[in-house]
Amino acid sequence: MKIKLLSAALAAAGFAFGASGASASTLSDVKAKGFIQCGVNTGLAGFAAPDSSGNWTGFDVDFCRALSSAIFGDPTKVKFTPTSAKDRFPALQSGEIDVLARNTTWTINRDTALGFNFRFINYYDGQGFMVRKSLNVKSALELSGAAICVQQGTTTELNLADYFKANNLQYNPVVFEKLEEVNAAYDAGRCDVDTTDQSGLYATRLVLKNPDEHVILPEIISKEPLGPAVRQGDDQWFDIVSWVGYAMVQAEEFGITQANVDQMKNSENPDIKRFLGTEADTRIGTDLGLSNDWAYNIVKGVGNYGEVFERNIGQGSPLKIARGLNALWNKGGLQYSPPVR
Repeated sequence: MKIKLLSAALAAAGFAFGASGASASTLSDVKAKGFIQCGVNTGLAGFAAPDSSGNWTGFDVDFCRALSSAIFGDPTKVKFTPTSAKDRFPALQSGEIDVLARNTTWTINRDTALGFNFRFINYYDGQGFMVRKSLNVKSALELSGAAICVQQGTTTELNLADYFKANNLQYNPVVFEKLEEVNAAYDAGRCDVDTTDQSGLYATRLVLKNPDEHVILPEIISKEPLGPAVRQGDDQWFDIVSWVGYAMVQAEEFGITQANVDQMKNSENPDIKRFLGTEADTRIGTDLGLSNDWAYNIVKGVGNYGEVFERNIGQGSPLKIARGLNALWNKGGLQYSPPVR
């Protein structure tokens, strides 16, 4: 009787029971409203930015579309909430957004004190510096005394202070709340240096008045594992968000692309059959709370990890960022999916 009463109390509080125990019902809420509310950057070329018609594109945007594909079989069932560095965490904590996919660094504080969960790292990054070529600076160690534009309330601001203190260098921080303000101030000459994740610097350089007049210095001064975050307390939703990312990586490893995914459904490879949901006794989808063709829908809707990378920030994009650490594990990088079985 006590067990039944406890179960009833938890159910009344919005928890559902399944094979993996109790979990909050974000998936049910998302299905009920018919879309995912995804928190993204207010505008970062290659990662998340609206065009003149208000259509969102970018690396993080495509992750949200992949999540929509997995849940609804349709990459368009997603709405985007632009968030600044300051308001992104309150937006997630309050439930204004269902997932935060906004080039956000996984740190112990965010993983514990802020009450978030991170798992899948969709971009391995690190903080860098951009300066004007006219300064003839070749290294960040030559920046003592420089005025540096930096965004408030970010790991970037903290890393900057640590790096200059550790190297006994002086600097003058020029702090702004929004990334757009940081970039505009740097472009206007209000500071000597712009600092953020190196991927962000490549994106910023594209929109400066004279991109060719700026250089990104070689130093990487931090580890910035970027990836989607969700609220703690909903293991099912956490698993779905994580495995959507892993499925994109695994699809690339299998050689499954948007162009050949229908053909690959005829594969006799048992791993591929299981992955695409064509194996008769597979439960990898239903165990997540999704259909068994969830991974097929991701690749059909947005492509594999490599395709998403290349068209948004890689060689097929204006940023032309090399895969580097974000190459597959069997090609010298760190992108690695646990077994999908």
